Amino acid sequence: MCFSRVRLLLLFLLASLLLFLTSPLAAQLRLLLQMPFIWQKSAANSIISHDRDGFDVTFRTYDIQKPPSELHHPSPVPAILHHVHLGGTDLRPEWLAAREECLKIHPGWKTHIWDDTTANQFVRDHFPNLQDTWNNYPYLVQKVDALRYMILYIHGGAILDLDLVCKRSLEPLRRFDFVAPAAYPAGFSIGMLLSSPGNLFVRDLIENLPRFKRRWLLFPYVTVMFSTGCHYASMIYTTQPNRTSLRILSGPPDRPNMHMLNGFVDTPLFRHLGTSSWHANDALFVRWVGVWCFRGLSRPDDVL
Repeated sequence: MCFSRVRLLLLFLLASLLLFLTSPLAAQLRLLLQMPFIWQKSAANSIISHDRDGFDVTFRTYDIQKPPSELHHPSPVPAILHHVHLGGTDLRPEWLAAREECLKIHPGWKTHIWDDTTANQFVRDHFPNLQDTWNNYPYLVQKVDALRYMILYIHGGAILDLDLVCKRSLEPLRRFDFVAPAAYPAGFSIGMLLSSPGNLFVRDLIENLPRFKRRWLLFPYVTVMFSTGCHYASMIYTTQPNRTSLRILSGPPDRPNMHMLNGFVDTPLFRHLGTSSWHANDALFVRWVGVWCFRGLSRPDDVL
């Protein structure tokens, strides 16, 4: 009798495992968890470089302050600077100062700051089928992230986190259809994004939002990163059939993390104030596990 019960239990567990492995959740987990391990190969032909693009990734040869120009290269990215502030609170003084510095360095660019009123109207007008998804995100940062993609798809331009103090103009990057800064140990940051209007990759980011809207209990950071954040966007990037027009801004070989936007950092383009407040207590643990796993399965020179 006992043996029969054990056998039934094992069969039940096996059947449950098979059902899980063939479920949409399992397919999503596979895509999300494999991203760090396939990133280097996926991004190999997308890294902006001097050899491939004639581009100075240190930005030393470019003007610090430069108005829009169409003379030397076609510019698929319009000269528009977007910032997003949702939640109904006043902008912090340091954020206002950071934005003013960015406006000063980008003379001639159109500028727009999106608040709750304009964002709600924008989603209602342009993405009515996603309004419920957007309204029901449990964390405000998810609404901000999703809104980034929607804004870029409709208007194009550059969208920046409010805690980024501009040091140099983004004008040289407007020649590319899409640009994001490389992250460590894999993927890219969404704190700065440039895109042409109607970009197919950005469209995919938007269309997959309902599919990946899932709450991971006990892990708010994972919920955000897997549904709308950097990990989600980087994962969707790896699924693109043609990534040659999707450019990643990294550093030279001896300084691959030159443009990483994480914590209090100075990059050629920005001084990052590091004032993001949404990170939950699980963030450091998840990042530590990710870095440890990635290092364990990669050679040191494999890391972007």
